[in-house]
Amino acid sequence: MRKALADERAELVKQQRALEAQQARIDALEARLNGGSNVSATATASTLSPGGVPLPLSPPPAPPRAVAQTALPLGNGVQSVGAAPVEQRQVQVAVLSEQGGIITKAGRLTLEGDFEYARSDRNNVVFRGVQIPEAVLIGVFDINQSRQDVLTAAIVARLGLTSRFEINGRLPFIYRSDKSVLAPVANPMSPNAGQIDSPVTARDLGDVEFGVRYQITNGRNGSPYLIAGVQAVAPTGSDPFGVARDALGNALRGATGAGFWGVTPNLTAILPSDPAVLFATIGYTRNFGRMIDRQIGPTLIDYVRPGDAPSGSAGIAIALNPITSISFGYAHTWAFGTKTRLRMLSTTDNSPGPTIDTESRDLQLGRFLFGVSYRTSPSTTINWNVEVGATNDASSVRTTLRIPFTFDAF
Repeated sequence: MRKALADERAELVKQQRALEAQQARIDALEARLNGGSNVSATATASTLSPGGVPLPLSPPPAPPRAVAQTALPLGNGVQSVGAAPVEQRQVQVAVLSEQGGIITKAGRLTLEGDFEYARSDRNNVVFRGVQIPEAVLIGVFDINQSRQDVLTAAIVARLGLTSRFEINGRLPFIYRSDKSVLAPVANPMSPNAGQIDSPVTARDLGDVEFGVRYQITNGRNGSPYLIAGVQAVAPTGSDPFGVARDALGNALRGATGAGFWGVTPNLTAILPSDPAVLFATIGYTRNFGRMIDRQIGPTLIDYVRPGDAPSGSAGIAIALNPITSISFGYAHTWAFGTKTRLRMLSTTDNSPGPTIDTESRDLQLGRFLFGVSYRTSPSTTINWNVEVGATNDASSVRTTLRIPFTFDAF
């Protein structure tokens, strides 16, 4: 019995040394992987799911002390007792639809189908007259109501040129329906007197977007991923100043584009913190003005420059399980006023008057964000997100369904 016990102890020491040697090799491989210049944590994670953010590995539960250091004899061999390997998990940030998560792996091409619906409702009551006591108004009321529905189908492409550098583009097709109601109330006994309803629709290509993104950090040692990018918008959609209009200047057809070039540098920070991912984005949109030189109603518009727009967003994505995650956030854009140089036309000989410089009021666009992601395969994830307007200038609701597919391009 003493000899058998000694043999068992010797076998246990042998197995312990083998486990220590195996652990040393694993530690060396992990150190080499984290310190290598040609392989990044982002590139490794991108092979699992397009746009996903890898979470730090959670430590497995500790085995019972009596089993942790024991090797059980089985026949002529030894059966080791241990924990199964932990799979790397990811979180999809569904509300970051314009940024697309972390950088696409080098040689990977992601094609994404986007389907978007946006609805805007605005009701304004304008009173022009004299208020005598608090409840008596003498003058004219104008009740203005506008409703806008926009459907967008777009194809988005992202190509990873290196493990840190990515190019992207977006090609949208837009259907738009605008309905506005102007009801000047001339007689209290006839509240709908003078009602004017002018529906306008449009079907055309929207403004094409393209840009580049560069990953600054790898997110090691608890630091966030920092991703810098530049997005540009080309005025490929139908021009709002080029659509057909009536004699009063009212549009007879909707526009699917803004009509101006725009460039937006941005910086995104993504911080994994199992089981959640924190994210924040800041950006600044620079819009470029242009000469219009067109008569709209009794006005000759010479030059228009849309205001710039700083923006920011922040939120959190939470992994419910290895394939499902939800996202919450808030985004805000401050759009400065549009500057216009125009001249009023004379009612007698239609000659232009002196130049007038005007600037519209700025817009505050606040939106609450909510999103859900479901990974159907290692190369496909369904993302659905909703934006709800938090300010009067923002759209009432906007919802987007994104389905990306990833391929090996080279």
